[in-house]
Amino acid sequence: MPETKLSHKIIIRGILSYGLIVALTFICAGRLNYWQGWIYNGLNILFVLLTYYYLSDNTGLIAERLKPGEGMKPWDKIFFIISTLIYFIVIIFCALDVGRFGWVPELHLFWVIVGIGLYAVGQLIILWAKKKNKFFSSVVRIQKERGHKVCKEGPYAYVRHPGYVGGLIYTLATPLVLGSFWGLVINLVTILPLLVRTYLEDKTLQKELDGYLEYTKEVKYRLVPKIW
Repeated sequence: MPETKLSHKIIIRGILSYGLIVALTFICAGRLNYWQGWIYNGLNILFVLLTYYYLSDNTGLIAERLKPGEGMKPWDKIFFIISTLIYFIVIIFCALDVGRFGWVPELHLFWVIVGIGLYAVGQLIILWAKKKNKFFSSVVRIQKERGHKVCKEGPYAYVRHPGYVGGLIYTLATPLVLGSFWGLVINLVTILPLLVRTYLEDKTLQKELDGYLEYTKEVKYRLVPKIW
């Protein structure tokens, strides 16, 4: 597929996907003046555009993100379903809580600002990882058809799975941006599945990707330096 067509396709798909989230947010909130919802969805669209801008020259990665090739691990399909469900549950709950029912007082503006900062940090880490690793994928598989190699540059020089680090940060920041304390509590359940998926992916790469076992000796930590 031509580079321009691929680039346009990823941005269109991203905007359509987040368009669904925008609609879901305000339908659940029951009002359009749910300002936290506008901030959150604005951030989503901003980072879709940034991703398009910075990755438009990497057609292989764009194609993989649009439609991953064969070889996705069966257990990864389960984690994909779980993480997707939790994400939508959190969005719906936060919008119902802050926008419609007010089960608890909405978070102070200070915490919304903290959430915005954390969300941006998480997304920028992911964007950095995508820029450096041309084999960055949304699924766990060895991309043999693309000559899959170990990436040791950028954030991969510090931890082995920087994409998950960024994902965890921006995921936990989401309820803060949306103004819901209980949404944050619910979102904590995302931590365990992410840790398990990180562990399983790391074991898969050690067994199936040439050079990865040696890489684990150079970069010893999966997510957090000096901890794990």
